[in-house]
Amino acid sequence: MSGTDHSSRLRGFLSMLPVIGLALIPRLTCVCQIPAYAGLIGSMGLAFLLESVYQLPLTAGFLTLAVGGLAIRARQRRGYSPVFLGTVAALVLLIGKFAYASQPAVYAGIVLLVAASLWNSWPVPAKPKLRFTPEGRVERSG
Repeated sequence: MSGTDHSSRLRGFLSMLPVIGLALIPRLTCVCQIPAYAGLIGSMGLAFLLESVYQLPLTAGFLTLAVGGLAIRARQRRGYSPVFLGTVAALVLLIGKFAYASQPAVYAGIVLLVAASLWNSWPVPAKPKLRFTPEGRVERSG
């Protein structure tokens, strides 16, 4: 396994963290969490993000980045099945969070997205390469 394979897998894993973080932000119904989130977001100068108008586009944008990360070089890894699973997970998460306000659907979407990412980053077994010797024999290399 080369260093670039490891770094691309790490980038793929790190690309899904903003989505998970954004999806886990509660709807600020717990009174004790409101000051903590307001302070954290306000200290970064992003207080306008607390408005519900921005949550759907931000979540959709981050989910698009995560699924796009699954789609990059999908043919060399596990094919397009993890991309399909990630797309389904993103849709379940968006619909569960914004259309139905269903916590189980949001968590199911997160679990499916993590599963798609892990499936995509799982190493593909190396195929043995065949080469011809000068004598005309076939040998395995690798």
